[in-house]
Amino acid sequence: MAKYYLLLPLLGFALTLLCTDFASAAIVEHWFNVQNLTVNRLCKEQVITAVNGRFPGPTLTVREGDTLIVHVFNKSPNNLAIHWHGVSGLSPWADGPSMITQCPIRTGHNYTYKFNITKHEGTLFWHAHDAWLRATVFGAIIVRPRLGHSYPFPKPYREVPILLGEWWNISIIEAERLTLESGGPPIVNDAYFINGLLGDTYPCSVDQMFRLNVKQGKTYLLRIVNTGLDNNLFFKIANHSMTVVGIDGAYTTPYVTDVLMVALGQTTDVLVTANQPVGSYYMASSLYDTIPLPGENTTTRGLIVYEGANPSVAPSVPVLPDSHDTNTTHRFQSNLTGLPGSPHFLPVPLEVNERMFVTTGLALIPCPPSYTCNNGIMGNALSSSMNNKSFVPPRGLSMMEAFYYNVSGIYTTDFPDNPPKVFDYVNTSISFDQSLIFTERSTSVKKLKFNSTVEVVLQDTAIVTLGNHHPIHLHGFSFHVLAQGFGNYDPVRDSPKFNLINPPYRNTVLVPTGGWTVVRFRADNPGVWFVHCHLDSHMSWGMAMAFVVENGPTPATRASPPPPDLPKC
Repeated sequence: MAKYYLLLPLLGFALTLLCTDFASAAIVEHWFNVQNLTVNRLCKEQVITAVNGRFPGPTLTVREGDTLIVHVFNKSPNNLAIHWHGVSGLSPWADGPSMITQCPIRTGHNYTYKFNITKHEGTLFWHAHDAWLRATVFGAIIVRPRLGHSYPFPKPYREVPILLGEWWNISIIEAERLTLESGGPPIVNDAYFINGLLGDTYPCSVDQMFRLNVKQGKTYLLRIVNTGLDNNLFFKIANHSMTVVGIDGAYTTPYVTDVLMVALGQTTDVLVTANQPVGSYYMASSLYDTIPLPGENTTTRGLIVYEGANPSVAPSVPVLPDSHDTNTTHRFQSNLTGLPGSPHFLPVPLEVNERMFVTTGLALIPCPPSYTCNNGIMGNALSSSMNNKSFVPPRGLSMMEAFYYNVSGIYTTDFPDNPPKVFDYVNTSISFDQSLIFTERSTSVKKLKFNSTVEVVLQDTAIVTLGNHHPIHLHGFSFHVLAQGFGNYDPVRDSPKFNLINPPYRNTVLVPTGGWTVVRFRADNPGVWFVHCHLDSHMSWGMAMAFVVENGPTPATRASPPPPDLPKC
């Protein structure tokens, strides 16, 4: 359910006529009822947590500059919070990650999120940010240009959200519990889906397949989101090319390709023209993982059906890349660039105030007393870390409240700028090095001066195993992706490769398997901002940290007070 209110500026009707930017801003209001929903998938009924009785949840459509208000009523048996993935510039009180910027919304309680969506156009999404509930609690956010403004490409005939993700044949809460208690790899999903439908490659799913009806000659804007928990996904349409025009709520230089690789937490906007002979064509999505777990490597399919197609003729089938195809993945991810001159294009800040080198990877911790670790390594539990710090969320008070009220003991400010040891990061001979494999559990942050420019090198490691490609998501900000490569990052060799002209502008970046990525952003929003791997198993194991951006010098550059209905722990 949604309401829209036009915001007329206070500068007079004449000025309104002259400035459509003012007149186009609106308040868009939604109500989310989060509760149990029974659905039928893979030949069985299953109870999931869902919003407004829908799976996926509702799509929120706004224009750039609008204010979004979402009233969340938690009628489910699980505590949760909602995160507005990729929305930058919002108050941290509205960001949503549980125990970082708020305590979760308890069962039977409610909370209202209110924030502006500015300097974004394209596709973002929202999802639960507590436990693994985002497996079923999610939906798209479509940000269109303000009234009177247009896309930097021809207007499509129709816009279609394509939400990719995973399906488990057991409760996702149970899957998380079993994974953590076992100390080993995550419980493998049973299927993938397109818009919540598994498609005809899975049992009892022939009639549960997403279908897009098209008209020959028309161009469609597909807004593709990887909403999954643990898998980066290829996407392809039989016999059709796609033109990438946007990623993560920002425009890109048009890039023509026949295959996408959308990492967890990423969005990709593509134009597809129905320029093939009248017929039916499969769209399909499958796994990219250099070390897939048994059972992960399956395919979900949907249909593109041309008007007038003969239903008795079998659809054309796309040939997807092999699940280990790192070359295709890297080529796609590294060939995307920003679009200079497009709305909200932001030049790269050239002066850097803070430099960090952050290793990402798996690790071990001694088996906790409540775990069995029957699937762990050498009697230990799998963990993960950034710079050998494995993040543990606080209890009793959120980190944002501790920041705002200056409460000590909730977090420490000792997150290191560099790993504690320098080693040959991607050399597989160090995978079980006893001096490297164990990590330290902590709730540590990196403090940043307001408006400082931060450059972070994200370096993959071979600890435990090489091949865990990590999609790293930064809350509250987007960043420029300056360069990516393989091996150990070398500033002398690799900094000349930086794209300082038109790098992609993202909120989630894939660290290449056995490689590195360099990102840069300006810390111009005070508060506590979570940074984590968007593989939920790895985040649960501790591949996370937080930036604390200090208050600025004026009231307008200081963190706002918490809303009166902020949930209590």
